[in-house]
Amino acid sequence: MVYHGLEALPFIGEAEIEAALEWPPLIDVIEEAMIAFSAGRVAQPVRQMVPVPGEDAIIAAMPAVGEAMAVKVVTLYHSNAGTDVPTHQAVILIFNKSNGSPLAVLDGRLITEMRTAAGSAAAARKLAVENPQVVTILGNGVQARAHAKALAHVRSYDELRLWARNPQHGQALSEEIGAVFCPSAEDAVRDADIIACTTSATVPVVEGAWLKPGAFVTSVGWNTADGRELDDAAMANTVIVESADAARDQAGDIRGSGCEIFAEIGEIYAGSKAVPNGATVIYDSIGIAIMDTAAAKLAYDLARRG
Repeated sequence: MVYHGLEALPFIGEAEIEAALEWPPLIDVIEEAMIAFSAGRVAQPVRQMVPVPGEDAIIAAMPAVGEAMAVKVVTLYHSNAGTDVPTHQAVILIFNKSNGSPLAVLDGRLITEMRTAAGSAAAARKLAVENPQVVTILGNGVQARAHAKALAHVRSYDELRLWARNPQHGQALSEEIGAVFCPSAEDAVRDADIIACTTSATVPVVEGAWLKPGAFVTSVGWNTADGRELDDAAMANTVIVESADAARDQAGDIRGSGCEIFAEIGEIYAGSKAVPNGATVIYDSIGIAIMDTAAAKLAYDLARRG
């Protein structure tokens, strides 16, 4: 084997990733990665976060080794909201697992966006009712749009609703994705079979009293380890996470409510744990490194095939 160093290390940009990465294989890859994680076949630490002095921002490192090996370095700058600069920016470096040589650097922004929504879609495919009448999205940002796309690949539904704290932005996104804009979160959530919480809320925007029995709720709006999207009554339902250790350390809904974690989603996929029939399910997602690693490897492989 000839070692060529880093001189020819390829960079795969967002446009190339967007052209190559499709939802169905990504959803499948994320499910497989979660099974491997909960089975102990993945090595990864809890996300390492460092605050940026003088800024409402963090930089975080997320290495993981499973079927593939990679590390994501991501920044979160809340002050970028409403500007042309994304709040989340990232790069992912993937390696040859057999000898440790770097394979490529990938733009991580779109991968982060898509792997998060793919995680929700995979969980909904397993845990949501087969024929939902109403799907609700809370939020008007990147994840709101991504969840509308991803969920449509795993469930057909009669009505799509959307609520956002900014009515102007919420109405604009509703028109874009074919949703009915609701004037309040309660109006959007009541009677919904699937609810995707994608806000940057730091206090609850969803009350458990609004939830339809048997509903599936995914909460991805991670905004610090103490931020909340769901109230204590909502968190008293059947709570599923990606990593129990990471959730207890960094999931504001879980830390704030003190709720019991029923299972990791990988345990549910593998069949080692089963959600009771008719249970209302809260999938509290903060995103873990193996999701980025698996998604980046898929994007790398698809981009190379052209």
